[in-house]
Amino acid sequence: MKKILIVTGDGGESYETLYAKHRFEEAGWQAPVAAPAKKLLNLVIHDFEPGWDTYVERKGYYLESDLTISEAKADDYDAILLIGGRAPEYLRNDPKLIALVQEFDKQQKFIFAICHGIQVLVTANLVHDKNITCYEHVKFEVESCGGTFVAKDQAVRDGRIVTGQTWQSHPDFYRMVFECFSE
Repeated sequence: MKKILIVTGDGGESYETLYAKHRFEEAGWQAPVAAPAKKLLNLVIHDFEPGWDTYVERKGYYLESDLTISEAKADDYDAILLIGGRAPEYLRNDPKLIALVQEFDKQQKFIFAICHGIQVLVTANLVHDKNITCYEHVKFEVESCGGTFVAKDQAVRDGRIVTGQTWQSHPDFYRMVFECFSE
């Protein structure tokens, strides 16, 4: 049975988190959620409203994390998924998470990131010389760290890294994610 580590925290995007967990479990995978603490997480809903220059944020669903980031070991998983929302703003400052993501890279395992989850990839120094897509306002971070921002595609694969723009990218993103394991 395949096993993927889903990483988020308070402020993680509800739809991105729950869709991922349910989609992987539907496919027969184990999909535990890791967060800074093992607790009931407060997820949020990011939506795009007409007339707004950026997304709006509303209270989302709750989700219990299964383990802490500190407890997670790359050896135990086939891949890692970095969820977007506001959580990556602070998760990218967690040295244990950065080391964990770098260990997935070192072990040549798949790394998936969507929306603001790409901020963790940036901090882990994994976007240099890579084609990356993400939420448009993370573009500066990607380009500043030597990555190439791809605006035209909802999802992009570069080697073992697959990135997606937003929850609206789910069809393209997850099609690409599951193709990685059918090779």
